[in-house]
Amino acid sequence: MDPVRNPYAPGAGSPPPELAGRDELRRIVRIALQRIRIGNPAKSVLLVGLRGVGKTVLLERMRIDTEADGMQTVRMEAPEGRSLPALLAPQLRVALLRLSRVEAAKDMAKRGLSALAGFAKALRITYHDIEVGIDYEPEPGLADNGDLETDLATLLEQVGIAAKEAGTAVVMFIDELQYINEAQFAALISALHRCAQLRLPVMLVGAGLPQLRERAGSAKSYAERLFDYLEVGPLASADARKALEAPAEALGVKFDDDAVKAIIAHTRGYPYFLQEWGKHAWDLADASPITLSNVERASTVAIAALDESFFRVRFDRMTLLERRYLRAMAELGPGPHRSGDIAAVLGREVSALAPTRGKIISKGMVWSPSHGDTAFTVPLFDEFMKRIMPGDSWRNESA
Repeated sequence: MDPVRNPYAPGAGSPPPELAGRDELRRIVRIALQRIRIGNPAKSVLLVGLRGVGKTVLLERMRIDTEADGMQTVRMEAPEGRSLPALLAPQLRVALLRLSRVEAAKDMAKRGLSALAGFAKALRITYHDIEVGIDYEPEPGLADNGDLETDLATLLEQVGIAAKEAGTAVVMFIDELQYINEAQFAALISALHRCAQLRLPVMLVGAGLPQLRERAGSAKSYAERLFDYLEVGPLASADARKALEAPAEALGVKFDDDAVKAIIAHTRGYPYFLQEWGKHAWDLADASPITLSNVERASTVAIAALDESFFRVRFDRMTLLERRYLRAMAELGPGPHRSGDIAAVLGREVSALAPTRGKIISKGMVWSPSHGDTAFTVPLFDEFMKRIMPGDSWRNESA
């Protein structure tokens, strides 16, 4: 079939043609946002889930929904090595400039820009990566103490006051939140808490790996009461079927039922993998309907594509010992696994491997569902590890 018309979209953050199975999550967030806009209490939201479940896509769709409802949004991704103030400052500047165009909010928005100027100037000494255009002179004593927790709370308070005057809300959409430094995350949580106490329309909708819940709790003990944690998991069979069939049917193409069942079995309902299998099954089919035979041929191509992109890019970031640790996990199966069992496979003491485990967690490759347990953050990564490190030579220190 014509590859140009192929509707499937495997790729980092690429929106799928059919966002199936996420309507309830979108509804929950929409209600929370509408509540804060009118001054009613609502918790900020954190989307948590493994790689490949579509958190980034869902976060962006929620941002689009929010803008369509007339609220101000800012969108950020928290990369490793970048400070939170550097991420926030330019985005909040844009939001405040937009609010300054609303007559009722003009004065408060300008005061917010003065607060931002003081914030950036005072914190640039500590956070050298802050780069933001300064539109107004700092107001002495306004968000310029040089203490991130205090100054960020003051800055977001000013943003919230301006948004309230404008009859809207400012919503921060931040992806990969697990990479934010704990002290900086604590400052953000504290600032959101202050806005919530004052019933100001400022809210965070964040996304990250499953360890995000623990990181938030470690940063501030009251975080569990400040956030609603929404689990984003693989799609149920009916939703996975819809994600596959609806885009094809819109173009007059059908799947045989056993072909759909095979794709769902291969992908286990993970949205990213559904797009990968759908793309290759389409390209390999001569005509509608797409058959089981097409899917089986596509599986070989899809797995190779995932190995070279989705999986390999993460594997390449690991040291030799970290790879051996992950391979030992794979030897035990999908997981989660006890730290002692992983150490036993490697013939090492648990204490000796603790630093390695900690580094792999910090790189976002594994997480701890409960004390002493370790699980992959990337679905099907155990199968990849067996393909890329086959046999038993990996057990040797020098392998």
